[in-house]
Amino acid sequence: MSNGAPAAAELAINGGAPVRDRPLPYGHHCIEDEDVQAVVEVLRSDWLTTGPNVREFEEAFAAAVGARYAVSFSSGTAALQGAVFAADVRAGDEGVTSPLTFCASANCLLYQGATPVFADVCDDTLTLDPDAVARRITLRTKVLLPVDYAGHPAEMDAIMTAADRHGLVVIEDASHALGATYRGRRVGSIAHMSVFSFHPVKHITTGEGGMVTTDRPEYAQRLRRFRSHGIEYAPDRRRREPWYYEMVCLGYNYRLTDIGSVLGRSQLRRLDANLAARRKLAKAYDVALGTLPAIRLPEVRGDVEPAWHIYPVRLWLERLTADRATIFRALRAENIGVQVHYIPVYLHPYYRRRFGSLQGHCPVAEEAYSRLISFPLFHGMTDRDLEDVVQALAKVVRAYSQ
Repeated sequence: MSNGAPAAAELAINGGAPVRDRPLPYGHHCIEDEDVQAVVEVLRSDWLTTGPNVREFEEAFAAAVGARYAVSFSSGTAALQGAVFAADVRAGDEGVTSPLTFCASANCLLYQGATPVFADVCDDTLTLDPDAVARRITLRTKVLLPVDYAGHPAEMDAIMTAADRHGLVVIEDASHALGATYRGRRVGSIAHMSVFSFHPVKHITTGEGGMVTTDRPEYAQRLRRFRSHGIEYAPDRRRREPWYYEMVCLGYNYRLTDIGSVLGRSQLRRLDANLAARRKLAKAYDVALGTLPAIRLPEVRGDVEPAWHIYPVRLWLERLTADRATIFRALRAENIGVQVHYIPVYLHPYYRRRFGSLQGHCPVAEEAYSRLISFPLFHGMTDRDLEDVVQALAKVVRAYSQ
């Protein structure tokens, strides 16, 4: 909430008055009365875990993205692992993915005993560079795992073509991109499998949760087995005792609850409105920040419509007297909840210990990381919230301009 007064010239980090008197988060869930009522009805019903609402949510979600099947999971991370399992990725295999992402996009390969191989990103969209992908494909490559960074779809046609040429499976990490379109097609209907997250900062939430969409029935079957201990109720079950089931593979308990599913279905009804709000905010940021010479705005290719999960800008540090860390701290002091998306995965301590130093492996991603700051963007933001962000950034940039 803004204090309504003009910001003092002195930065809050130096003791001045902040632009806002309360922190504005970079992302936040939005729960309406209809969501609460839907959850209350489930709490009073006969089903809390895996019941009819799971199937109804999956069917509604598949229809929303234009896929034949949707299989829900307890989290986006579980959904990623399920997709890698469904693609039959095993120990000794490799998967090519982006370093500029949350670590789950690569960890899902490690969970199945495979090795993540990182390819660089495009300088404009920061999505996986198809040419860099081609250079990373080996005889051990099993899957390509592009990431729709910030909600901007990856170059899916080129990636799908590369996969077809080498007989690979494409798993699109679309956790940022629910509602986005690529060349007139909805994200979730293009890759062999597409993975979505329902974390509270995403476009819709189930609390925690995830989904995999696919057009292939064999993938949907493997996904359902994997999320439920590898158990299958045999096709000839009617000729057996009613208690009979078979564990046919090693799976996990990754099921989404009826409580989460009914919340997700309720939220899904507002997806178009949520997307419209995010796109309006992104456009307003473009206009308001476009005049600041120290800011490189996020770029959008002409054949896509992003979903805008985050709004990441890059700092022209050459035009500033401070580094990114100082700008970040100064904005936080103004109560603007900026964030950085992301530290390249292979720079994390675990990956350094396991694979050695890969510094310089993906120079475009590393250069982008050194300059990136994400500004608050969520569909519950108000015009005043956005004004506060713009005011705070202008204040900080002025203070640190050359």
